[in-house]
Amino acid sequence: MNIFYEEDGGFKVGSILEDNTTSLQVENIHGKRSKIKSANVMLRFAQPGLAEFLAQAEGIAAAIDVEFLWESCPQEEFGFDSLAQEYFGHAPTPIEAAGTLIRLHSSPMHFYKKGKGHYKSAPPEALKSALASAEKKRQQAALQARYVEELIAFTLPAEFADKLQMILYKPDRNTLEVKALEAACAATHLSAAHLLHRCGAMPSTRDYHLHRFLFENFPKGVGFPDVEVEAHPELPLAAVNAFSIDDATTTEIDDAFSLERLANGNWRVGVHIAAPVLGILPNTPVDVIAAQRLSTVYMPGDKITMLPENVVQAFTLRADKVCPALSLYVEVDATTLDILHSDSRLERLHIAANLRHDTLEPLFNEATLAAGKLDYAYAHELKLLWDFAQKLEMLRGKSADNSTQQIDYNFHVEDDRISISNRLRGSPIDKVVSELMILVNSTWGKLLADHGVAGIYRTQNNGKVKMSTVAAPHQGLGVAQYMWSSSPLRRYVDMVNQRQIISLLRNEAPAYAQNDTALFTILRDFDAAYTLYNEFQRQMERYWCLRWLLQEDVKQVAVMVLRENLVKLADIPLVSRIPSLPELPPNTRATLEIGEIDLLDLNFNARFISVIEATPA
Repeated sequence: MNIFYEEDGGFKVGSILEDNTTSLQVENIHGKRSKIKSANVMLRFAQPGLAEFLAQAEGIAAAIDVEFLWESCPQEEFGFDSLAQEYFGHAPTPIEAAGTLIRLHSSPMHFYKKGKGHYKSAPPEALKSALASAEKKRQQAALQARYVEELIAFTLPAEFADKLQMILYKPDRNTLEVKALEAACAATHLSAAHLLHRCGAMPSTRDYHLHRFLFENFPKGVGFPDVEVEAHPELPLAAVNAFSIDDATTTEIDDAFSLERLANGNWRVGVHIAAPVLGILPNTPVDVIAAQRLSTVYMPGDKITMLPENVVQAFTLRADKVCPALSLYVEVDATTLDILHSDSRLERLHIAANLRHDTLEPLFNEATLAAGKLDYAYAHELKLLWDFAQKLEMLRGKSADNSTQQIDYNFHVEDDRISISNRLRGSPIDKVVSELMILVNSTWGKLLADHGVAGIYRTQNNGKVKMSTVAAPHQGLGVAQYMWSSSPLRRYVDMVNQRQIISLLRNEAPAYAQNDTALFTILRDFDAAYTLYNEFQRQMERYWCLRWLLQEDVKQVAVMVLRENLVKLADIPLVSRIPSLPELPPNTRATLEIGEIDLLDLNFNARFISVIEATPA
């Protein structure tokens, strides 16, 4: 005797070897023996054989019109054998009964299972809804299959166009587009970015990285609403003319300098900082914008400013303009260049010139200073500031030895072409600006601390730099306290500190009290944003370094071994691991052959060729 039984959600057939009333020992068509509960047995039959029975039953099931079967069944619960008799019009054969059961079981939208061999027909409205859902799924499956086919053929489906940012940067795996993309990636062995790039979805690899950053950090775009600058009281006009020193592309000019010979023969050095807080009161629309952005975002060839353009233009220290400024004046001994006295004030200031690095560097450098060449505009002022900067550096306990100078790199992008230049950190231009900024930031940090006014400081202890509301030493700079207050057009922390300084100079209550929770919130948010922005800038600089290799068609390049297989290219600030590099000591110079460059993953392949120069003993 044979049985037709249910097991693991499906139907099987087997021959009875032993009948124990509540259970059966059976052997299936493959010869496997198993124990089956009697309750799971749907039918018993003698003929035909197992394989023929199952095949014929499935054939009958396939021939049954499920819609007619649903219309034929009673409204109440029924057994499959009674429905088979109703459907066939006679007592069903085991094969007909089995075929009916298979058809009922395969149509859960039409028939709800109520027990072993028992079902109930679905209500008309429920069936209609279920069928509509099934049709929708069928259409979605067909659409997804079309997406996959087009993507594999490196054609972008038209429906992807307005969803690319979601697909690339925040993929929703419940959407057809992302499911199709994942399937196509698996078939082509490409990443999502590489596949979409092959499909023409990203005309610019630069935009892929930029738009990811904007998508994550500027979801509402980088534009500004219309805002107005607050009016502020008229300030006294300074008697000096100032000049700034900045990169050629700088528009947010925060700082400028002046020199004045005093009646006693000493010099008065002025460090003048733009004062945007005079027109940006706390919690006004402009302040809210600045507090959200927290800093200007820099990248080669572009930037996203912290402040709207009209606000920047109202306070930037532009040439031939009288600007409000927060100034630090220090009286300097004409012979020793020691600081004798300092004071801070709010004033209006005439900006006589904006000196730019690219035109100033060939004139004002160590070689021209050594040769005594002072035949250019502001040469004498710059020479005195250079001497003063070296004095300030010495007073901080720092060596003026330039033998271990680091190199700074400048990126210039024009017409989608990149040029990368460098200058030694500690050059006369760099040292004049940096030393005077350290002077003003440490002096104003001390001013706030001495008067018990809250501020946000940068401290360094055991090599670790952090933001703090406590005026602690900055060991790396060699100063007792240091705060950022010299770039208020570009950093929100500088704006906050400038508010505190100005309130102190005006004998007003400070905007932020000691232990003000708002101050801690600003510190935390700024630190996170500034770290994020710097990482993005480094990422885009790496991108343009790779673009430079392609642009210049570089085949071989000299590198310096930093450690293990980590190297830095000689002419550009590009660092990478080279697996083929043999074990070489740090500082060894070697030659690599440049291979494939990936502008999406920001990587490149390279092969070690030879050692140029071994590490000096």
